[in-house]
Amino acid sequence: MIEFINVSKVYKNGNEALKDVNLKIEKGEFVFVVGPSGAGKSTFIKMLLHEEVPTKGTVYVNGYNMNRIKRRQIPQFRRSLGVVFQDFRLIPKMTVYDNVAFALRVTNVASRSIRQRVPYILNLVGLASKARSYPEQLSGGEQQRVALARALVNNPSLLIADEPTGNIDPELSLEIVELLNEINKCGTTVVMVTHAHDLVSKFNRRVITINHGNIVSDGEEWGSFYER
Repeated sequence: MIEFINVSKVYKNGNEALKDVNLKIEKGEFVFVVGPSGAGKSTFIKMLLHEEVPTKGTVYVNGYNMNRIKRRQIPQFRRSLGVVFQDFRLIPKMTVYDNVAFALRVTNVASRSIRQRVPYILNLVGLASKARSYPEQLSGGEQQRVALARALVNNPSLLIADEPTGNIDPELSLEIVELLNEINKCGTTVVMVTHAHDLVSKFNRRVITINHGNIVSDGEEWGSFYER
């Protein structure tokens, strides 16, 4: 599903964001990626999305070699991913329904399929009653659920959640992670980047800790989060 083989990334300014990283995430796993600011987590995510490529080493995601993927293959590759960000990225002038449907329309999915898929996903994230509401009418937690629905509507095999609870309160944050956990139980691989120590401690999941561009721990022990 995901494999990094001797991956290093050095930016033009000389910043070495990742240093000889080796890891493998299997299909169906739920993995937390943690570490302090500037540790290399953002570069790790950008590698998964093919927004950055390694200076050295090889990255595989969903069967694609990120070093050699052809430009014409990138849209198909990205449709195999669902991505949720901290800032929601909803379109203010669109309803909840249309925000989620937009992810299907841009890939030319048939209208009939959209009418079937969108209500199903909104029900899955507990927002069926909010379909005709606009983002400004929703709470922060509800907005994040819309963002999650949009990420899921293409039925991705891999869901990447980049600080998805950063803009909502602790109680709602727990609800979002529990929802991600339920989605994972249905077979979707979930990779979640977070600073929320308390959330990680509530779930017995694999924790990868990155610091100074290195993987300093990889396991299920809660104590590994604090390794520096």
